[in-house]
Amino acid sequence: MSTFGKIYRVTTFGESHCKGVGAIVDGVPPGMELTEKDIQTQLSRRRPGQSKLTTPRDEKDRVTIMSGTEYGVTLGTPIGLQVPNLDQRPHDYSETDVYPRPSHADYTYLKKYSVKASSGGGRASARETIGRVAGGAIAEKYLKLAYGVEIVAFTSSVGKAAMPFIHDLAEEDKLKPEFYEFLNTVTRDQVDADITRCPDATTAETIKEVITKKSEEKDSIGGTVTCVIRNCPVGLGEPCFDKLEALLAHAMLSIPATKGFEFGSGFQGTKMAGHQHNDPFVKKADGSFGTVTNNSGGIQGGISNGENIYFRVAFKPAATISQDQQTTSYDGVFGTLAARGRHDPCVVPRAVPIVEAMAALVIMDAALQQEARQAAMSRLPSIDIHHSLLGKAPKE
Repeated sequence: MSTFGKIYRVTTFGESHCKGVGAIVDGVPPGMELTEKDIQTQLSRRRPGQSKLTTPRDEKDRVTIMSGTEYGVTLGTPIGLQVPNLDQRPHDYSETDVYPRPSHADYTYLKKYSVKASSGGGRASARETIGRVAGGAIAEKYLKLAYGVEIVAFTSSVGKAAMPFIHDLAEEDKLKPEFYEFLNTVTRDQVDADITRCPDATTAETIKEVITKKSEEKDSIGGTVTCVIRNCPVGLGEPCFDKLEALLAHAMLSIPATKGFEFGSGFQGTKMAGHQHNDPFVKKADGSFGTVTNNSGGIQGGISNGENIYFRVAFKPAATISQDQQTTSYDGVFGTLAARGRHDPCVVPRAVPIVEAMAALVIMDAALQQEARQAAMSRLPSIDIHHSLLGKAPKE
């Protein structure tokens, strides 16, 4: 449906070419400073028309907080967020009433609902993700203030152009040390330094060439986004069916154009032996308990263990392209769909803040669930759980 989360709940609304889009965000803790500026930064990173590599549709995506705050402070009540659609061209989509666009949602939406939005992708359009990004920005602010959580995503590949130690992690059947170090240090400023949102300069130049070529050919290309979550609290995740990595997979694969999700060592881990893949525990220099390696990706048994959480999301080439395509009309007549409109030759750079937002929604909801559990437990009489687990009687 259109709602994500259990305690921290984000409901998105709006179609690609209606009057506006937005979200209702419920479960935001009261007493947090919040203004449109806190949300606008991420929306501006997601918006169309921000570089020559994206769609020329010119939307400023200015957000207005309609409810849930007073004098710039959250009230604990639902926060209503709205963003107007200003640069609409519904006439660019008149052919889709006759021909379903190849690999798009026109046909499936029509069969499911017996009606579909007559222009653009409707709810299947990436424009729907504005509400997600807005809700994610609020979650990010709370997570940063409450726990020091940092979420950074970046373009790791486009087509065959890929960051060398991100896309191909194998080196003698082990994950490269440079990979872990990079995840520890990469920042959003580094990511945003290039329009590709790839923080490796050499790879970024190749990616620009790939996207530019596809744009000139009126075609599209896919790629991957890698994301790291740092300083995540230990204990998040709800086994057995709401394990933290399962929720992250759910969140990421709900983003338009996604085709794959790889967590931790991912498919590369299948090439490793058990003694290589296992993450030994260690007492760290700062006194914290952790692991020497992190093939687990920061989650074990479906529960966060305090190490960096990292994953990769695959995005297909955008289905809507600016060249004529052979297809069949709804009444079964073979013909040509003359595509119009303004489209991204590659969705990956603009998907970066969407991936960050969905990660924030998952961690926020999981954190609030764990806080509720701990608060309920704190009201019980104190017992020595450690000694009980060892089979020893608690001290009187």
